[in-house]
Amino acid sequence: MQDTTPTLAPAAEDYENLSLAQDLRQLADEAKVFAQAELAFQKSRAAYVGSETRTIVMLLVVAAVLVFFAVMAFVVGTVIALGPLLGLWGAMAVITLVLLALAAFGAWSARARLRRMLRIAGGSQDD
Repeated sequence: MQDTTPTLAPAAEDYENLSLAQDLRQLADEAKVFAQAELAFQKSRAAYVGSETRTIVMLLVVAAVLVFFAVMAFVVGTVIALGPLLGLWGAMAVITLVLLALAAFGAWSARARLRRMLRIAGGSQDD
């Protein structure tokens, strides 16, 4: 493995003896050391970001699964709670229709936003 520690600049009295070629060589060596250090830093930064991204995605998946189960528990609980009032089939029908209405509203809203986004992104000025 190469030694990547930078060499110290020459003393003040040695500056008189340096030629332009030596100056350029020293500058190239220092640039090479800097580039290697920057590359090592960026590699470690990318590894950290990759590791954290994987952890964040896993936590989001767990959260989404738990939210799904919470919503399902709410739906089942609502059907059970409405059962004595509407009957089990009536409660199931009401909850199903409410959920379908919410889904339709969400889809309609998403469609309207998509159309607006495409109109704006496409540059069309007709409103």
